[in-house]
Amino acid sequence: MEFEEFPKIARLSRMMTITEKIDGTNAQLFIGDDGEFLAGSRSRWITPGDDNFGFAKWAWDHKEDLMQLGPGRHFGEWWGLGIQRKYGQTEKRWSLFNTAKWLDGFDNDMLLCPSCCSVVPVLYRGNFDTAFIASTMTLLQASGSRAAPGFMNPEGVVIYHEAARMMFKKTFTKDEAGKRQLDEAGVSK
Repeated sequence: MEFEEFPKIARLSRMMTITEKIDGTNAQLFIGDDGEFLAGSRSRWITPGDDNFGFAKWAWDHKEDLMQLGPGRHFGEWWGLGIQRKYGQTEKRWSLFNTAKWLDGFDNDMLLCPSCCSVVPVLYRGNFDTAFIASTMTLLQASGSRAAPGFMNPEGVVIYHEAARMMFKKTFTKDEAGKRQLDEAGVSK
């Protein structure tokens, strides 16, 4: 029998970053060291001919700028016109999730990514505390979306716990049930 080590346990009282959860569709780009360029949804690779809300076509149209992201996988939310809440937008946008990489010192006004992209707005950064999560959500609900100023129906927040290297989401509606409600037997309806 091969020995299995018990994993280290992350400390809860460590840094967290709270960002606005944008209601769109997950999209990713893969850029290889050799210049390979792939567009994807949350669950599959897509092409302009087999697309997800036009993300692959947009990505290929902006390939030259997007190559500035550099080699690796780049995840973000594809949102705006015709997608989920629409946010009162007249176009679609791609907002990157990795705020530590693409925001200069977490300053929402200093983007380090290509101009065709944006970054999900940082709402709070500090030690983990559920009181800060609650107060950040209260402020977001009262003031509206930071991603689309003037849009008064934001979806919620994403909490990234740095020590655990995990993300958690908290939404204003149906947070307890999630997207799929369960019946009494615990089966998706």
